[in-house]
Amino acid sequence: MRLAYLTTAYPEVSHTFIRREIVELARRGHDVLRVSVRTPSSRLVDPRDIEERERTHVLMADRAALVLATLRALLLRPRRFLRAFAVSLQMSGRSDRGLLRHLVYLVQACRLREVLAAHGSEHVHVHFANNACAVARLAHLLGGPRYSVTVHGPTEFDVVLGFSVREKVHDAAFTVAISHFGAAQLQRWTDPADWPRIAIVRCTIGDEFEKPAAPIPPGSRTFTCVGRLAPQKGQLLLVDAFAELIAAGNDARLVLAGDGELRAAIEERIAHHGLGDRIAITGWVGSEQIRELLGESRALVLPSFAEGLPVVIMEAFALGRPVVTTYVAGIPELVEPGRSGWLVPAGTVAPLVAALQEALDLPTARLDEMGAVGRARVLREHTTPGQVDALEALLRRAVS
Repeated sequence: MRLAYLTTAYPEVSHTFIRREIVELARRGHDVLRVSVRTPSSRLVDPRDIEERERTHVLMADRAALVLATLRALLLRPRRFLRAFAVSLQMSGRSDRGLLRHLVYLVQACRLREVLAAHGSEHVHVHFANNACAVARLAHLLGGPRYSVTVHGPTEFDVVLGFSVREKVHDAAFTVAISHFGAAQLQRWTDPADWPRIAIVRCTIGDEFEKPAAPIPPGSRTFTCVGRLAPQKGQLLLVDAFAELIAAGNDARLVLAGDGELRAAIEERIAHHGLGDRIAITGWVGSEQIRELLGESRALVLPSFAEGLPVVIMEAFALGRPVVTTYVAGIPELVEPGRSGWLVPAGTVAPLVAALQEALDLPTARLDEMGAVGRARVLREHTTPGQVDALEALLRRAVS
C-alpha cells in the first residue's frame, strides 16, 4: 500500500510510538510518506528521530507552495473548494480557534492534497483528532484520499466539540482508540451508527525494551518520573508529596526526566522545599537515557491529572519496574493495584505519599515480582508487530 502519515508536528520527542508504527509498516513493504503540518518544537535527541525528521515533508515549510496550491484548488476544483470552505466555516463555528485559523487549515489541505497526489497515496492516517485531522478531512473533500485517525486523549476529549470530533469520526474510514476508555469516550460523543468503525490499537514499546529485565538494584532509593513538565502531568504535586516523604525521615531521590513550560515553577517549588540535593531535572532525554534512568530506579511515578495511556508506563513495566500512578483514563487497564503497582486518586498528596512510602518499604524482590507482572502484560498487549498487525488489517480494508 502507498500510505501517508500526518501529524501536527513529526517527529516529536514524546511521539516515538508513531515512529515505531511508521517504521514497522515500511518494514513490511508499504510505501509510507511522512507529512507534518509544522516543524517539531522539541529538541530531538534520539538519532532515529533525527533521521525521521529528514524524511518528513513539512507543509508549512514552503509558504509559496501553500498559496499556489490554494489558487489551483480554487480555479481547477471550484465546487470541491467551496464544499471544503463551507466545512471550514462549520468547524470554526464550534471552535475557539476562530475562522482565520480554520482558513489556514484549508490552505494546508490544498497543499496536502497535492503532496498526496504526487506520492500516489491511497490512504492517509492521522494521529490525534486535532488540527492535523481537520487538514486531512478537508483534503479529502478537495479530492484527496480518505483518512483514518488515532484518537489518544486527553486533549481531544477535553474539547470534543471544538475539535469537531463527532464529524471527524463520521467522515473517517475508521477511527482508532488506544484503550477501552478511549473507545468509550468516542462512543459517548459520536453517532451509534459510526461505532462499528471504532477499533482499539494500543500504543507500543520499542524492541529495545523487550530485552530481559534486570533486577532492581538492591540499594536503589530512586523514583523516576518521565514526561513533559506541564500542569496535567502533576509534577508540582509530586514535589510536594516527595517533600513529605523526606520530612518523615526517608532517604530517597527523585528524577524528573523531561522539560516543558512548567520547569521554572517546578524548580522554584524544589528550592522552596530545600530539595535541590534530592530532586534532579534532566531536560529532554532519548529512549536510551530513559532506559538507563528507569533501570536505576525503584519504581516509576506518574501523578498525572489527565492522560490517554502513557507509553512510559509500558516502558517501565517492560524493564521490570513497578509503577505508582493515578487511576485516570486508560491507566487502570494496564496497572493492577497490588500486583504491578499502585493507583492513587489524581490531585491528592496523602495517598501518593503513602504509595511512595510502601514502594520504599517493600523488599526489592517483591518489587521485582510486581514489575514482572507488568512486563508480562506489556509483552502480551503492547509490542509493535502485534499492534501493527491490527492496524495493517484496518488500513487494507480501508484501501480496498
